[in-house]
Amino acid sequence: MNFFKFIFSKTFGIQILLAIVGIFLFCFLGLKWLGFFTKHSQRIEVPNVKRLSFALAEKSLENQELKAVIQDSANFNPKFPPLSVIEQNPKAGNKVKENRKVYLTLNPSGYRKVSIPDVIQKTIRQAKPTLQAVGFNIGKKIYKPNLAKDVVLGIQHEGKELNPGDLLMKTSTVDLVLGDGSL
Repeated sequence: MNFFKFIFSKTFGIQILLAIVGIFLFCFLGLKWLGFFTKHSQRIEVPNVKRLSFALAEKSLENQELKAVIQDSANFNPKFPPLSVIEQNPKAGNKVKENRKVYLTLNPSGYRKVSIPDVIQKTIRQAKPTLQAVGFNIGKKIYKPNLAKDVVLGIQHEGKELNPGDLLMKTSTVDLVLGDGSL
């Protein structure tokens, strides 16, 4: 009986009430401190650094108390200057906290080099799509005396003879040396 008497006593009720008030007070103060400590209400707008060089983008972000991190160098995009920012994450205009990392994707300095495919002794109908699929542009057709008409005898770039497997900048213009069928 003493147990039930204690549970329904005034002293026990006050203790329970004080414990509940203490828990609510602890939670309230803890959340206020957490909001202050994490600077919950302070936000910085991310500037637009697209088309800027990495040095200028880094300086612009540092002025806003943000950190620039190079994420990747993507495929060359001729619409953007070489070695400039072509993409950023988070995007420009987003609100972030100070010291947030902004990941930047840079434009390489030029197209990558690709290997010349072996199209020697193939017809121009076979060679042209193969070269274009790799990323080359077809320039002049230079005809030389040969038994086979429109068969590729060689590939040239700016007057220099190229061999299959040589590396050349993507989007370069290659000239085809073809047989004229005169022999």
